[in-house]
Amino acid sequence: MKPFSYRADPAVPKFPDDKPIIVFDGECVFCSGWVKFALKADTRRRYRFLTAQSEIGAALYRHYGLDDRDYETNILVQDGVAYFRSIGSIKMVAGLGFPWSVVKALSVIPTGVADFIYEFVARNRFRIAGRKTSCYVPSAEDRARFLSS
Repeated sequence: MKPFSYRADPAVPKFPDDKPIIVFDGECVFCSGWVKFALKADTRRRYRFLTAQSEIGAALYRHYGLDDRDYETNILVQDGVAYFRSIGSIKMVAGLGFPWSVVKALSVIPTGVADFIYEFVARNRFRIAGRKTSCYVPSAEDRARFLSS
């Protein structure tokens, strides 16, 4: 992964990142289900969302050396820092507040083990939940929480 911030990369379009952003595969039923859960559980409206298929999402994947056509990880962008795989997922869920914050206890699992489990699920997510032919479309009520570029 590149050591410099996406904020300094001219290939990444500027976007509002004053709130944590979850970048997800909008064509993955499993990933879209996670977003639906997060929208409902995020009562403080802390998170914004961005599909990996968007211009900004693809640019972020490229910036971090990830395949911008095979979205094997969600990205949590928080305070200008990107988090991936198990660490990103734990931070995402914990950020929803209590009772979800108890997921921080999973941080005691060695990152290598947690990432192995994460990657197994990520590689098999289409077999587990399927694939949509188009990206997730938020309801009119939730649309303002999505970055659309």
